[in-house]
Amino acid sequence: MALSVPMGHYSNDKINRFRLIEIIALWEGRLTTNHLQNCFEIGRQQASKDINTYITEIAPNNLEYDKSLKGYKPSSSFVPVLTDGRAEDYLLLLGMNQRLVSKGSHIGWGFNNVATVSSPPRNIKPEVIQSIVSAITHQQRLEIEYVSLYNPMPETRVIAPHTLVQTPLRWHVRAYCEKNRQYRDFVLSRFCGEPECIGKSEHGIADDENWHSVIELELIADPRLNDKQRQLVALDYGMQDNVLIHKTSVALLHYDLSCLNLSLSESRELPEYQQLAIRNINQIKMQLNNI
Repeated sequence: MALSVPMGHYSNDKINRFRLIEIIALWEGRLTTNHLQNCFEIGRQQASKDINTYITEIAPNNLEYDKSLKGYKPSSSFVPVLTDGRAEDYLLLLGMNQRLVSKGSHIGWGFNNVATVSSPPRNIKPEVIQSIVSAITHQQRLEIEYVSLYNPMPETRVIAPHTLVQTPLRWHVRAYCEKNRQYRDFVLSRFCGEPECIGKSEHGIADDENWHSVIELELIADPRLNDKQRQLVALDYGMQDNVLIHKTSVALLHYDLSCLNLSLSESRELPEYQQLAIRNINQIKMQLNNI
């Protein structure tokens, strides 16, 4: 479905409200003005106007009013236009809502029966984030004090960061390291003191070859599983023809494999624990050797 009008016509706040309309309608099956009112602290009139704008200008025929539900529901021809239409769109927002509830506040969707399991938070200082965000925005060099497991004493480094990266266990920043003369990952919780911007950098994201080198993992159910087990794994991951194509980059491959409990070396995990396997593992190894 094509958008009726260019999204540049709307403010970021409005676009966010349109996205929430789409997510709530699709994944809860019922949308009311209360969703927008509670989440964005706007009045009923504004919330009603936003829903009408979504229906008439953003995605005509996506929503229909249901008197029995006293709200809007997805039509039979619903096609997401502002989101991916994946469960993660909704579930990630529920997780965020649950974490805010634990701090005495919440987004206010009215659905709070959610629990999240997460790793303990790392100790990341606000001044570190502020400096990194500023350096990325303006392509600046940062002088930092950094510690690692291999060198637990603070060491001065000059880096040029280009992207913040979240993995299931931690946040790090992808940056050019002037000491090593290559792009590396720096864990945010291991910065000491306050980083200092020291001028323009010549090493931006465009020069990070591993960041732009695409890897395609052909994921299949572990062949050691029986037929029924493999069918279940294929269903879990929504595989097409029993294969799931997962795209990542050389820079992020290690984190993707760790998240999937996979390795490019010979597997030693029980198949019931590993569940997945990489069908094109030899091709990936050859690609990495040629980089």
